[in-house]
Amino acid sequence: MCLGGRPVAGRLRARVPALTARVVARLLSDLPVYAELPHEEIAGDIADIVQHNLRLFADVVEHRRAATDAELAQQRDSAAQRAEEGVPLDAILTAYQVGIAMCWEETARDAGPGDLPAVLEIMDRIMVLQQQLTSAVSGAYLEARQILDSQEHGGRHALMAALLTGEDLEGFTRRTGLRPAARYLTMALALAPHHDEVGQAPGPGTEVAARRKIRRIRTALDRFAGTPALTALDASGGTVLLPVAKQPPWSGPGGLRELIAEATRAAGVPVTAAAETAEPAAVPAAVARNAEIVDLVARTGRAPGLYRLADVLLEYQLSRPSEALRGLARLLHPLEAKPELLHTLETYLEHGLDRRAAAAALHVHPNTVDYRIRRIDRLTGLSPARPADLQHLCAALVARRSV
Repeated sequence: MCLGGRPVAGRLRARVPALTARVVARLLSDLPVYAELPHEEIAGDIADIVQHNLRLFADVVEHRRAATDAELAQQRDSAAQRAEEGVPLDAILTAYQVGIAMCWEETARDAGPGDLPAVLEIMDRIMVLQQQLTSAVSGAYLEARQILDSQEHGGRHALMAALLTGEDLEGFTRRTGLRPAARYLTMALALAPHHDEVGQAPGPGTEVAARRKIRRIRTALDRFAGTPALTALDASGGTVLLPVAKQPPWSGPGGLRELIAEATRAAGVPVTAAAETAEPAAVPAAVARNAEIVDLVARTGRAPGLYRLADVLLEYQLSRPSEALRGLARLLHPLEAKPELLHTLETYLEHGLDRRAAAAALHVHPNTVDYRIRRIDRLTGLSPARPADLQHLCAALVARRSV
């Protein structure tokens, strides 16, 4: 099909990159909800679906046919994702109408006085395609919302609440017909803010960024378990219960470290996690322990990643309230007024008593590290060079962070 003596489909395909940029710019200027979406989403998902629609329009015009069900799959997936992110359906449909209108304007620009039959046929193709898009997008959006609403108010959330509160599970099963799994992988997650959440006032844009992050974490968890996870997550993290047949491996292919690495990649933020497998009756205690471990990891400055109780045994034990804990913390009291000495001590211990590595991390000369260690010894009576003192210094640093 031609306009102005030139094939419509070929000319439109050649203009797709520039037209995509113009359509996206129009969406940002005309639809406030799109202007508040994260830049990552605008440059990625939104631009991709606009480009896909423009190429689809060229195909239906070139082959003089309606779009196939397979050709509308990407639009349905996109609509389901926007539903999970809370983007209103009317804004999504308006965006499609804006895109179709701009595509038609671009196409009709080439029309001449003798092109009326072709113009009428193209208009017919546009009307059919717009109807197909509206139907596919609305259906996928509403289906996703229905699933989300049922999850939010349905049995899975009731089951998670029963497990977390230590409810009588036999009574719960009799009342609801829902039966807990034989065991659960309990996890506490701490999620760093995504860059689209940082430096912005709270609003729809930051909320969408947070929902995207949470959705990607849930997808990774569901894929690992092979079934929907029980989750209570917000932008900063939360609790996860995964039904498991047996204790998952900690590392290696299919292990928990791999799961956290995948969740980190998917969400695009550092993830700190603690995990423990427990039978249903032991879930509340395991969840509480996991939360303590994640908190300890943050307070002791460890790197994000996966931890278990065995990784923080000293810190965990020393964090128990006691007079001994306060006594240990007081060992470093002479250094409170000299933060450079405290920082040097922490850095020196973190680098395995390697003075050169510590000096590099502190941006000072190794002799300065030596001098500061001697000052710490004079002020506290403790030196990392003496094995017995080293144990006390490590414990005192942990205790100081815990009191």
